Amino acid sequence: MSRYFTEDHEWIDVDGDVGTVGISDYAQGQLGDIVFVDVPEGGKQLAKGDEAAVVESVKAASDVYSPVSGTVIEGNPALTDDPSLVNSDPEAEGWFFKLSLKDAGELDGLMDEAAYEAFVAKL
Repeated sequence: MSRYFTEDHEWIDVDGDVGTVGISDYAQGQLGDIVFVDVPEGGKQLAKGDEAAVVESVKAASDVYSPVSGTVIEGNPALTDDPSLVNSDPEAEGWFFKLSLKDAGELDGLMDEAAYEAFVAKL
């Protein structure tokens, strides 16, 4: 499984042609306590860069963008009952949605973990 990051602080884990998307630990730290998450429903078509989900914290509301194009397989149902999973485990159990990748070549424009860490260090 490979993990990639965007400059908007989304991550995507890719396993075959399925990607699992969430926000980075850095992003959840900037947002503060998460109080609500709206994830996309299965079947929704997303283009790279489309608004895919909304996350609301005590500080702000923020859009989560799709790092690649594809069709949503499922949103994370656990976030409806417990949005704080995004704070406690943002890069695992706090994932937002899974999608089938339309074009794996779009991953080439994303950062690997080392590049993302270097990017965040400059912020």
